[in-house]
Amino acid sequence: MEASFDTVARAFEPGAVGTTVRLHGWVLRSRSSGGILFLVLRDRTGSVQVTGRKDVLGAEAFDAAEHVQNEGSVSVEGTVAEDPRAPGGCEVRASRIHVIDAGLPFPIWSGQTEEFLLDKRHLTIRSQEFVTIFRLKAELLRAFREFFDAEDVLETTPPILTGNAAEGGAEAFEIDYFGQPGYLSQTAQLYLEALLFPNERVYALTPSFRAEKSRTPRHITEFQNLEVELAWCDLDGLLTFIERMFVSVVHTVADRRPKELASLGRPPEELRAIAAPFPRLTYGKAIDRLKAAGFSVSWGSDLGAAEERALTLESNVPLFLTHFPRELKAFYMLRSPNDPRTVEAADLLGPEGYGEIVGASCRETDVDRLVARLKEMGVDPAGYEWYLDLRRHGSVPHAGFGLGIERMLRWMLRREHIRDTTPFPRTPSRHTP
Repeated sequence: MEASFDTVARAFEPGAVGTTVRLHGWVLRSRSSGGILFLVLRDRTGSVQVTGRKDVLGAEAFDAAEHVQNEGSVSVEGTVAEDPRAPGGCEVRASRIHVIDAGLPFPIWSGQTEEFLLDKRHLTIRSQEFVTIFRLKAELLRAFREFFDAEDVLETTPPILTGNAAEGGAEAFEIDYFGQPGYLSQTAQLYLEALLFPNERVYALTPSFRAEKSRTPRHITEFQNLEVELAWCDLDGLLTFIERMFVSVVHTVADRRPKELASLGRPPEELRAIAAPFPRLTYGKAIDRLKAAGFSVSWGSDLGAAEERALTLESNVPLFLTHFPRELKAFYMLRSPNDPRTVEAADLLGPEGYGEIVGASCRETDVDRLVARLKEMGVDPAGYEWYLDLRRHGSVPHAGFGLGIERMLRWMLRREHIRDTTPFPRTPSRHTP
């Protein structure tokens, strides 16, 4: 069947006017007037207006097509014709319309509540807005993979089920793994560090799970986590790599999908204007800046969405926030050589107040310091013996980062809520459909 049908895009190709096309797809909308049926047909490549005359189609076929609901499916055969009134300047004048499934009245329309639309998410994602968002998400992922290929960073496949709560037990989803405690992965980092030693430069794109009861526009409990580990890398080299990556992928998406970006409110030239280096601000100086702006913060305060927003709200470029107090960060982060209070870590904050997109750090290579830090956190080092083993057999300086794909997309597309960037968002109150 597939080979015998054209795509909607075929109707808009040069030289298509006057040719016969056979299309199949779904009806976006339709109306009839004076024995003429007007319907907009969509497939994966776009949409086109189809007109059908009753005297051409026949009364029975016309009546059947006239009763197709929005999102009903049909096949069409007809001739491509110029028509400046039609979207895109051409239409298909049907000689045959066959109803595949007329469908029931479509339950999604404007003005419905957000909760209802989330309940019907399996249908809501058919909207042209969501189609565009997820096409852009696919383009973003493709741009990342092309960048890593060019940089000789190997894609790997770490597990999702783990025996360690890498970022801390309170934020991990615990499961019964055949009578033993197990967890849904919060991060692939520990496994990427193991994969780094034979491969030097590795990355993975995996789902990550955080059992945070955060109800903010930038939190979901399941997200796509892009994580990278680089051998022979210090903090400055890591931040330079992230800058190069960030600029490359946003420029690539802007160049390949300018119309889609513009349709969602992001002029592509704004993404093309982003250039490295990005400004860098230490945590200590950020605290001073926030105090001056009236925030009640001090050394050791964990900066949240409001503070991050204030630091970048007026900026059109990302900001690196660096050298956090070690108590705020994970056990595996390298202590700063010039200030034992801090770690060699950085968060990349999105422009325009969108907050953290990337979390990065150098990794501690000293076994004794790792053990001591785990004990400080009340964690039994025995559960991380395999991870500590990595430091006993040819360890080298290395660093890495994690990037939330949905957070980056939220900023790129100026979405109000992160749930708009994933087909089926998972939140503390929702795990269906």
